[in-house]
Amino acid sequence: MVKKASPPSKIAATLPGAFLIGGLICLLGQTLIDGYAALGVEQKFCPVAASCTLVALAALLTGLNIFDNIAKYAGAGTLVPITGFANAVASPALEFKTEGMVLGVGAKMFLIAGPVIVYGVAAGVLYGLIIWLFGLY
Repeated sequence: MVKKASPPSKIAATLPGAFLIGGLICLLGQTLIDGYAALGVEQKFCPVAASCTLVALAALLTGLNIFDNIAKYAGAGTLVPITGFANAVASPALEFKTEGMVLGVGAKMFLIAGPVIVYGVAAGVLYGLIIWLFGLY
């Protein structure tokens, strides 16, 4: 019944756009890493700075309603990199801003990304405990 009601998937048509845009996002990330290194940022902090920049850029593009237009063409190419996570946080915040800062933005901002954050933090704590207990650091 679901197969009957669902439109057919256009994998062949959407795959090149996803590959191209996803690759461009990764290229931008690597360019940011190299750029931060060229500016004198310590090598171990360059990937962190690049990730923060990509998140801020994706949130800005979401707020300007540009990210959604890119995502329509690129599909999973924008969702898989860290930019998709930023969009998942910023979109509900924008959508529910009319309901107020607490009950709208604050309550709905992590609607989609909340489980990712919770399990990410929990996994990080568990990983840190294992490293600490076994003296692996």
